[in-house]
Amino acid sequence: MSITEIVLRLHANSYYFFAILLFIIGFHTMLTHNNLIKKVIGMNIMDTAIFLLFVAIGYVRGGRSPILEPGVDHVFINPLPTALILTGIVVAVSVTAYALSLIIKLYKHYGTIDAEEIMRIRGGGSL
Repeated sequence: MSITEIVLRLHANSYYFFAILLFIIGFHTMLTHNNLIKKVIGMNIMDTAIFLLFVAIGYVRGGRSPILEPGVDHVFINPLPTALILTGIVVAVSVTAYALSLIIKLYKHYGTIDAEEIMRIRGGGSL
């Protein structure tokens, strides 16, 4: 396989490539930062990667919205991933709001949003 073929395949599957890249960035952010707000941001990046992957799976090149017209035959996109993504976005926003409210409570109680520091204050050592 030549370099040209590899580049063409990567370009044809760029949505999948960027979804995987975003997921890795979000996962890395969640694992390597002790700041709880940065962990929530990493989780949101991972959510966005999953949304992009689902939309890319449902996309059909040259497809149209699935609105039937009598006597006309078209290629349609799959509407199910789009519906799932709308639900996923609502759930992601709700989880983010809840996580941020918990972080506010933790800050008021412990005076920090650093996970290592909270564990030290609680007497549990480090993560």
